[in-house]
Parts: sequence; C-alpha cells; structure tokens
Amino acid sequence: MGRFFLTVAFAVIPFGYSVIGADDETSKYLLRYSLTDGQQLNYEVTHVAKTKTRLKGEEEISQVHTVSRRHWDVGDVSETDMTFDHVVDSVEMTQQQGEQEEIRWSSESGAEVPVQFSKVAERIGKTLSTISINARGQETNREDNGGSKASLGMGSLSLALPEEPIAIGVSWAVPREIKTRTEDGMIKPIKIRELYTLEKVKSGVATLSIKSEPLTPIDEASVRAQVVQQLSNGSIKFDLDAGYMISKELNWDETVVGFQGPNSLMEYRARMSERLIDEVVRTAKRP
Repeated sequence: MGRFFLTVAFAVIPFGYSVIGADDETSKYLLRYSLTDGQQLNYEVTHVAKTKTRLKGEEEISQVHTVSRRHWDVGDVSETDMTFDHVVDSVEMTQQQGEQEEIRWSSESGAEVPVQFSKVAERIGKTLSTISINARGQETNREDNGGSKASLGMGSLSLALPEEPIAIGVSWAVPREIKTRTEDGMIKPIKIRELYTLEKVKSGVATLSIKSEPLTPIDEASVRAQVVQQLSNGSIKFDLDAGYMISKELNWDETVVGFQGPNSLMEYRARMSERLIDEVVRTAKRP
C-alpha cells in the first residue's frame, strides 16, 4: 500500500451461529466438506485494490494487483477431521505508489525479487499452515508456519457451514472479532457477524451470499478505516456433491472521512476472486 498502511490484527471467535429464515421442509440442502486423502484442490486468486488517501491537503493513490496460485494438499482424513496443508505455488505482483514507477514481479520469471515483495517470495512453495477441519468447516487444529491466519476478508480459509440442512433463502450468522487500535493507542475489539444466505442451488452447486455486519458501534473514523478491509461482501459457490468451494468473489467500496484529522479521507476500492483451477480435482494416492 506504499507509505500508508493499515495494520489490523484479528481473531476468530469459536464457531457459533444463528439460523435466520423460514422453516421449509420441502427442499433442504446439507452443506458439508468431503475431502479425501491425497486430494489436491488448486485455486487461482486475483486481488485488485486501489486506495486513495488525503492527508493535510495532499492526495496519494496506491494500487496493487496480485494473481497467485495456491493449493490445499489433503493429508489425513478421519471420521471426524480432514487435515490439509495450505501452500502458495506462484505469484505475480504489481504495485504502484503515487507517481513512483510501477513495480512488477513474477515468481516464475527468475528475476531478482524486489525488496517490497521479499517476504512473499520467502513463503512460495512452503507449507504456510497445516489445518484440520470437520465436515462443517470448523477448524479443530491449526499449525501456522509464517503464513496468513485467514483468507482475505474472512475469518478462516474454510467456510462455516450450518449444522442442519437448510432451504433456499435461509441465512446463518457466524461471529468474528477484529482487534483495532484507537488514536490513543488502546486496543478496541470490534465484534462482527458474517451473514451467509443460501441463494440458489443448481446442478449440485450452491450459491451463497456473504455480508459482514458490524455489531459493535464504530464512532471513531480511525477505527472504521482499520475495519473496512476486513469486511466481506460477495458470493461463494460450493459444490454440494464434491464437498468443497469452487469459487468466491468479494468486493469492497468504502469511503472513510476524518480517519486522521478532520480533512483526511480514505477511499478503498477492491475486488478479490478465487476459483478452482481444474474442472476435475486431481487425486493421487499417497505412498
């Protein structure tokens, strides 16, 4: 993001949710993960963001564009848990700060790594996290090795699925907490809920909408500026038969006035899309 950074540390509250919507016994769908030992789920993730800040009368625009490929390497699968390694295989990154020269780098180019991307380069090809989930997507164990603790804008790499079968139009809410820092240096937790809704089911694929709703009142603009990049608003497609996510798209369009003084302004416009690369997920038998 250049010279202006928003640093946010956030923690996921243990899964709990409330189901919202009418009870319809006619058409209900059970959403469950169903991973197999040796399976590899390959995803391509595209993240495009533009941040405009105005401080003391000076305006600055930062732009980033990242395309990465990552995979879940599924290991042990038991009656209760599925364990996978999260690995980033490659990345193409572009960054531009104001009028400065655009910086580009691809991990597959063999070119020298710009210092701005050095930490990312160190993690490519390595296991960032080893995660165990149950069929509802709840994390039962996690070992981090320097990787991100979450997917952008969401509290976990996996989806939090409802306990019971649900009908189209029914929603369920999952609590999450974002820790922010106030102007006087105090830590302020912000409680939010991720509201999922089953919008439709077609050819065995469930389309879900997701929207983050802050539950804690946010009066300070400086706190709001830290929260907006961690809120989710978009859609997810989940394969009911295969038992895994096949795509996700999240969008941000936020303006915060007064985040660093009365004449300051921050505009954040971003899009993140993730899609399964292979139509058929490769499965290899482990030795």
